Amino acid sequence: MTERSSFPEPRPILEPTRITRRTLLIASAGITTLAGAMTGATAYAAGEPTPAPASPSGPFSLPPLPYPENALDPVISSTTLGFHYGKHHRAYVDNLNKAVVGTPLADLSLEQVVKTTYGVADKTGIYNNASQDWNHGFYWKSLRPQGGGAPPAALQQKIDASFGSLDGLKKEWLAAATSQFGSGWAWLVLDGDKLAITKTGNADSPLTRGQKPLLTIDVWEHAYYLDYQNRRADYATAVLDKLINWGFAADNLAA
Repeated sequence: MTERSSFPEPRPILEPTRITRRTLLIASAGITTLAGAMTGATAYAAGEPTPAPASPSGPFSLPPLPYPENALDPVISSTTLGFHYGKHHRAYVDNLNKAVVGTPLADLSLEQVVKTTYGVADKTGIYNNASQDWNHGFYWKSLRPQGGGAPPAALQQKIDASFGSLDGLKKEWLAAATSQFGSGWAWLVLDGDKLAITKTGNADSPLTRGQKPLLTIDVWEHAYYLDYQNRRADYATAVLDKLINWGFAADNLAA
């Protein structure tokens, strides 16, 4: 009879799990969803805009969303919007405040900070956070619940003159959104006296190109990955058809 050892069997060595940025994004979103379910239900039920989370002391603050976090469902889920707004946008504001405190930049408007620090080598961090803060605030206003549809008449005339038709505009905008390599933005702008579509990488915007932004679509992965994974074209198409805020564009055009 073989005598059994009194020592426990050695446990198998497990291969380490590879953690990617997407894994962390999805895991963090699960936590955000649980927190939102426990704390946000009352505000959502009331249909009120989501209040901005508190920011550290500084000249810049996180603007409130113009709608509840669940208002863009099902095109953009409340999970994605809560994570995008409450984590990513807030981080840009917090980092910007830390970087400009006690400097002359703290006395400038957000748009002035973007333009002043653009292309300045030792101000790259400030520029990136300021521009991303501005871009996100503009993006939230570029969307609205039950958006899409037909633009106001004056804007439609401009669209027809510049693109031939609304379908022509959407086709060019979708091409810009899907062809932007890596992270960035796809914009409808006023360039001189005509409308145009342009795209920018990372934190850049038309503010530094002498163009007037009218609308934008965020094509950073955190804007759509939880809902669409790698299907950026589906996300951009859904935004154009169901969420884009033509009234905001018309207001910017007239301003």
